[in-house]
Amino acid sequence: MTSSVTPDSSLTARHVGLALLALATGGFAIGTTEFVTMGLLPQIADGVDISIPTAGHIVSAYAIGVVVGAPVIAALGARTGRKRLLLGLMAVFVVGNILSAVANSYELLMAARFLTGLPHGAFFGIGAVVGASMVPVNRRAWAVSMMMVGLPVANIVGVPVTTLLGQRFGWQLPFVAVGILGLLTLIAVWFWIGPQPVGNDVNVRSELSALAKPQVWMALLVGMVGFGGMFATYSYITPTMTDLAGFSEAAVTIVLAVYGIGMTGGTLVGGRLADRALMPSLYGGLVAVTVVLATFGWLAHSKAGALVGVFALGFSASILIPALQTRLMDVAHEGQSLAASLNHSTLNVANALGAWLGSVVLSAGYGYEWPSRVGAVLAVAGLVLALVSGRMDRRRRSTG
Repeated sequence: MTSSVTPDSSLTARHVGLALLALATGGFAIGTTEFVTMGLLPQIADGVDISIPTAGHIVSAYAIGVVVGAPVIAALGARTGRKRLLLGLMAVFVVGNILSAVANSYELLMAARFLTGLPHGAFFGIGAVVGASMVPVNRRAWAVSMMMVGLPVANIVGVPVTTLLGQRFGWQLPFVAVGILGLLTLIAVWFWIGPQPVGNDVNVRSELSALAKPQVWMALLVGMVGFGGMFATYSYITPTMTDLAGFSEAAVTIVLAVYGIGMTGGTLVGGRLADRALMPSLYGGLVAVTVVLATFGWLAHSKAGALVGVFALGFSASILIPALQTRLMDVAHEGQSLAASLNHSTLNVANALGAWLGSVVLSAGYGYEWPSRVGAVLAVAGLVLALVSGRMDRRRRSTG
């Protein structure tokens, strides 16, 4: 590891805990605003006088903001102190959500959602580097998992609550609520995270140097392909639960909460496992995802089996997140902020890839059992890439 993530021995457990809580609160706000839009598409469509399919473009605008913002902000902000950059990112996030709430046209809402998505990947990537810098080397993945746990918790609490608020009191209110959460995060980061100066050797060129490292691209590909399998299934989770398992549409909210609980557990366990054995936990997580996806179509034919499958899907996939984030920081060396931020860009690409492949098999006339089976093939491909990456490491050590 480079000096940019050298742990600060002067920090007490309380200081570390509060700093990670500030970052997790930001993750909770980001996760809420990302997914609540999907649950309010009919209300948003009515509010700005567009069709529901056109309203779906608003979700895409946010995702494009994530893909674009993560690498650009991480690279161009290389010389900015990380605390200052986190504050700036959260300020943009607050503005984006408030603009979303007051938007009275499709065009303004599209622009507001794109703006809101810009800080997403960079906040998680830079937050991961900051979290890792506050703990001993053998607890880095745990710190990463704790700062990222706000994202799955948002699926349990934030998204259902704000969706209900939006359905009852207007689609604008959830964006106001998330904007307030972002403001609270900004205040918490200001008070609870100490100065995060960057070294003299950190600049745009040093961050971009990560892109010249094959192992960075291998780690990004593992995430893109491996998570693509999960998204091939999750993108169609509502019709799968109603058509195969027999849940009512109202009960799907409970199913999604079960998925969020699995994500939370997997993120926390994944951090512990990655600290003990990083690459084996990555291999094991991909094997687990493969098994879950391969059996998901069969499990989804009963309500009990579907709940088990949904929990296992969230748990197994989330085991990978701390491991992948830590792996990227390890192999990026001087370009850790950029590499860690790019992880979230590739996860959004995985989302698009998985959803597209799922639509291909469904359009071909196969049932809702099949997207998860296609996903299992993608997970196997991710495992192969991870094994190749591990072999490259062993070969480098043996020849170095």
